[in-house]
Amino acid sequence: MAAQKLCQNSRVLPVCCTGAISVIFGSLWCYALSMSMGDSSEEVTTPAESVSELESLLGYSFKDQALLLRALTHRSFVNEHEGEGLQHNEPMEFLGDAVLGFLISSRIYQRFPNLTEGELSKIKAYLVSATSLLRLAEKIRLGDFLRLSRGEIKTGGRNKRAILVDAYEAILGAIYLDGGIEAASSFLDCQVGEFLSGLDLRQLTYGDFKSALQEQLHNLGRPEPVYRVVNEIGPDHRKTFVVQVLVQNQVVAEANGRTKKEAQQEAARLALEGLKRT
Repeated sequence: MAAQKLCQNSRVLPVCCTGAISVIFGSLWCYALSMSMGDSSEEVTTPAESVSELESLLGYSFKDQALLLRALTHRSFVNEHEGEGLQHNEPMEFLGDAVLGFLISSRIYQRFPNLTEGELSKIKAYLVSATSLLRLAEKIRLGDFLRLSRGEIKTGGRNKRAILVDAYEAILGAIYLDGGIEAASSFLDCQVGEFLSGLDLRQLTYGDFKSALQEQLHNLGRPEPVYRVVNEIGPDHRKTFVVQVLVQNQVVAEANGRTKKEAQQEAARLALEGLKRT
């Protein structure tokens, strides 16, 4: 019942490894229950019509809308409303990240059972990258619904990559808390279906995008690319690095990732796509 309003073409995750799933999610449920109980006193400050609109974009209706509200609540909003008993979305982001990793791994294994572990890992890294999650967050206009402080809004918080990506993971965590693994699985199927169908396996499993970009530039008679970190977002334990790749002092691509290496590889991949279009 919890997932009945999700897209009709979604498929519920086959539970072929019940024991493994129980091990992975057993501890998460204990954590989830305590976190959900803590949300009951949260003051609802987002208009009901806005919540309904977001649920329509998500394709999922929450039984407990307090979970959705918490997923939308940035730390800055809680700090601005100190003493009101509000809770930010960072614990839900942690939960959503774990759910995302498990479900994406399951999807790509089912879709490409004959690929090597290394090849599957590269596909997973692409699908769970900040760049991919940002596209999904923008698709549902997530920034329009976030609860941010006035200062954060003035500095463009509704469009900041790190905030949007973290909130998207929190949304997935909230759906898991509200409807269980089947609801989260069906939601993710709706969200990443087009990504899976449009994957360029040769490109994704080719290997080192930085080396591929360097080789391509060499073949074109152009100098080697230069990578530079232009921003570091978030706390030390969960930083997002923004990297630009330059060719002949011109920025040709920009990307972000959980590590500098991941961001550099994604920037190189985007640069290669740009070269193909020229």
